[in-house]
Amino acid sequence: METKNYGTLINRVKALIIDSLVIMGMGVLFAIILSKFDNAPDSIRLISFLFVFFLYDPLFTSLFGGTIGHLIIGHRVLRDIDETKKLIFPLALVRFIFKSFLGWISLLTITGNKKNKAIHDSIVNSIVIDIRNK
Repeated sequence: METKNYGTLINRVKALIIDSLVIMGMGVLFAIILSKFDNAPDSIRLISFLFVFFLYDPLFTSLFGGTIGHLIIGHRVLRDIDETKKLIFPLALVRFIFKSFLGWISLLTITGNKKNKAIHDSIVNSIVIDIRNK
């Protein structure tokens, strides 16, 4: 019987720190790029802001199985029912909304169950697997 290694609290915090740095870097990069255009439409500024702050996590999670932080740490966010499949975008978006709303409270709940599921993972039935230690 194969045992799974689920994302630990410390590694999930490391991924969160990396993602925070990525988001700040992307925000600065978009600001620098848009400052080069005198008449950059507000819609472009809004879209870049929405992407950086609201779509980064759900897009990367649904497309690549995790954010840049997850991928660097060696974690993958997958469906609990079928661990061979990534989350679809709507589920990744709901997961992100609850993760953002609940913050550290959700993350700190991972130590209370066998699969290290945070509240936001339980809501969308996702798991975080550490693929480095298979």
